[in-house]
Amino acid sequence: MSRIATTFTNLKSSNKTALVTFITAGDPGPDATVPLMHALVAGGADVLELGVPFSDPMAEGPVIQRACERALAFNVGIHDVFDYVRQFRLTNQHTPVVLMGYANPIERIGSAAFIAASKEAGADGAIVVDYPPEECEEFAAAMRAGGLDLIFLLAPTSTEERIAQVAKVGGGFSYYVSLKGVTGAGNIDTAQVAERLAAIRQHVKLPIGVGFGIRDAATARAVAEVADAVVIGSRIIQEIENAPAGGEAEAVRSFTAGIRAALDA
Repeated sequence: MSRIATTFTNLKSSNKTALVTFITAGDPGPDATVPLMHALVAGGADVLELGVPFSDPMAEGPVIQRACERALAFNVGIHDVFDYVRQFRLTNQHTPVVLMGYANPIERIGSAAFIAASKEAGADGAIVVDYPPEECEEFAAAMRAGGLDLIFLLAPTSTEERIAQVAKVGGGFSYYVSLKGVTGAGNIDTAQVAERLAAIRQHVKLPIGVGFGIRDAATARAVAEVADAVVIGSRIIQEIENAPAGGEAEAVRSFTAGIRAALDA
């Protein structure tokens, strides 16, 4: 059983909701990434999404766009991301790490090289925002053969056909985008989320995480009533931005601990 599947199984047996957290690799500087990953785990994160910096992150709002710009200013690229995962694994062998980003960096090194490097570094899966599931059967099969999960996004506008295709090729968990728009935007209508998740679960048997727009403990708790996982990204990046120099890891740990406490209350 993969680290992702084991994590969700253990949480379900304890009647807990998974907390999935996102940071951009290389932000606010190259030396900060691994300490931030450990701080997120110390605060109670169950799954880490590590963003691969990219110059045109089309699904991201201004907060994560800024994080990508800061990382790219240090020339942080996909090979650095593999190295961060490798360093993290020196002292943490149990927390799943999912690489999140866009097709371009993967296409540049080749999908076979991406899968091999991800596996060697100790990553558990990937979310590739602009890889539609209808065009990913071969890549998803290669990921599975390498012991990696390919995780797909679903949205309020996803058709029944798209949901069925995600059910066919997806692994790990499915990521429901709760809003029409970019990361960090708007307010979540939890009743609408519950209705959509019920429809998605007619096809998708994987755990479902909900993200985009979860900014505080109250929203996280409300979403946890209907989802298997709560995903938080932009709000964590804002904690990093607002922290004093050198205080980013503690700010992230403290914020994450507050969300974890709300989920477990």
